[in-house]
Amino acid sequence: MSEVIEHRPGNGAPGVAAEDVAGLRSYYWVRGLVAACWVAAAFTIGKNAPVIGAGLLVVYPAWDAVANLVDATRNGGLGRNLTQAFNMAVSFLTTLAVAAMLGNMHAVLAIFGIWALLAGLLQLATGIRRWKTYGAQWVMVLSGAQSALAGIFFFQRAQGSATPGITDIAPYAAFGAFYFLVSALWLSFRRGR
Repeated sequence: MSEVIEHRPGNGAPGVAAEDVAGLRSYYWVRGLVAACWVAAAFTIGKNAPVIGAGLLVVYPAWDAVANLVDATRNGGLGRNLTQAFNMAVSFLTTLAVAAMLGNMHAVLAIFGIWALLAGLLQLATGIRRWKTYGAQWVMVLSGAQSALAGIFFFQRAQGSATPGITDIAPYAAFGAFYFLVSALWLSFRRGR
């Protein structure tokens, strides 16, 4: 039988299993570290090696689709986590669309814009839903809102004359890494109170 976390402010609702909180914390750590590695690769080899940069652009939404699937599966399945199920589907379709449009970086940036907008709104909804179970999810709510705004910015920038590249998308991923890492730290420190 799993240990149940004693109810403390920000520590989750009464009856939340310690393993569930630990699982979510681990998930946030992995999401943050993978995104940070992606950003480092984008700013170093991705911007100088077009083939690697193209691969990174396809891998980023694909990773998001897999991560949403894993998270939803660990938390009762896709049927109980509709925002993550939709997020997984949007990320999977984005992966296909980016792969198909790699020769046109304006189109790729527009696709990333639509994806960031939709994924951000879905993440915001997931954060609000999880707030009831795990306590303060303010970082994920903020991240989702910022992602949606970044999506609008990407879409507008895609209409410009300057040719975009992977370094136009990397700061967005850097903010994502930051938010996931802050969420992991938040759950770690709240657990110890």
